[in-house]
Amino acid sequence: QVQLVESGGGSVQAGGSLRLSCTTSGYPVSRYCMAWFRQAPGKEREGVAHIDGEGRTSYADAVKGRFSISQDGDKDIVYLQMNNLKPEDTAMYYCAADSFGLSGGKLGSKEDYNMWGQGTQVTVTS
Repeated sequence: QVQLVESGGGSVQAGGSLRLSCTTSGYPVSRYCMAWFRQAPGKEREGVAHIDGEGRTSYADAVKGRFSISQDGDKDIVYLQMNNLKPEDTAMYYCAADSFGLSGGKLGSKEDYNMWGQGTQVTVTS
């Protein structure tokens, strides 16, 4: 049973940084598409960043230039480096895996991902 476990969330002031980690149990992150999504209270879950098995990345417009997704294939960990955080980045952040290739090598929608972690909370105060 593959498990995705997020960590690294917390509370920071606007302009600060956080690095989220997603560890997988026996899931080869370098072979499949991985992504980070977020969901704020009362809002839909939205894609933030995506990385495919070749290391190519894509981002939501709201985070371009501030967030960076990367992966460590040896440790099967996916990271989300978040810089210059804004209050509107406040949300629960989820790691997701697309083992069927439905995302087509891009961020796609939440329906394209078949495995999810439990989430880690990020709160940005002004």
